[in-house]
Amino acid sequence: MATVKKRSYGIVPVAIEQGGSLLFLILRAYKNWDFPKGGADEGETPIAVATRELKEETGIQQFNFAWGEKSMDTDIYAGGKVATYFLARVEKQELVLPVNAELGRPEHDEFRWLPYQEARALLSPRLIPILEWSLDVVNTPAQ
Repeated sequence: MATVKKRSYGIVPVAIEQGGSLLFLILRAYKNWDFPKGGADEGETPIAVATRELKEETGIQQFNFAWGEKSMDTDIYAGGKVATYFLARVEKQELVLPVNAELGRPEHDEFRWLPYQEARALLSPRLIPILEWSLDVVNTPAQ
């Protein structure tokens, strides 16, 4: 049984366009596509980490947890890592990927707003269940 050695927390940003079509924001670092995420600082809650990471990695300041604070974990990957993702509604916008002070450059090389099928084609297998969960949550009518 694999052990969780490191946790990260992130947000799946989803924009709903006029007419109801969905766009997911994904970010590329080197050859890997992912959603904004990162590790916790001392005393930070998972939702606080996810919120901070979205702001730091994309510059997006305005968003809301339109579907509540539900989350989903990835399976364990890369030597014991697990990422927990929340889902937030954002407005589609042009991004200027902020410079990370520690790196001296942006953390990511590229971003894309993509419909489900195109996002699915770029994301790694560990993120497909997260994308599918996000689509299900957005498409499930509120109780």
